[in-house]
Amino acid sequence: MIRKIILAASLLATTALTMSAADRVYELRTYHTLPGKLDDLITRFRDHTTRLFEKHGMTNIGYWVPADQPNTLIYILSYPDRDAAKASWAAFQKDPDWVKARTASEANGKIVEKVDSVYMNPTDFSKLK
Repeated sequence: MIRKIILAASLLATTALTMSAADRVYELRTYHTLPGKLDDLITRFRDHTTRLFEKHGMTNIGYWVPADQPNTLIYILSYPDRDAAKASWAAFQKDPDWVKARTASEANGKIVEKVDSVYMNPTDFSKLK
């Protein structure tokens, strides 16, 4: 009997994970910094932002600095769905720890010039789903 309960629970958990993975959404964000400010932005992300993203339900996938585009940081976040993304960003932007970190990192002037954001849905053959 216990074996059947464990098997049923396992099947339900697998089904739930599969259902949520089908709606999973990724966000590609590109930050263009003002000249000479990339290191300040990277420090802010390393020391504060990535942790705060996780606090608000965002999953950090990866961060990159393009070899041929100075003053640029590209990263990908993941969320259960678009509604979760919207809610996560709203909570993040109001977080007092984020406001404090942003304000401190911009003590010597603005860092970010422009932000581009693209939401992406994985294809059926994508390794990330």
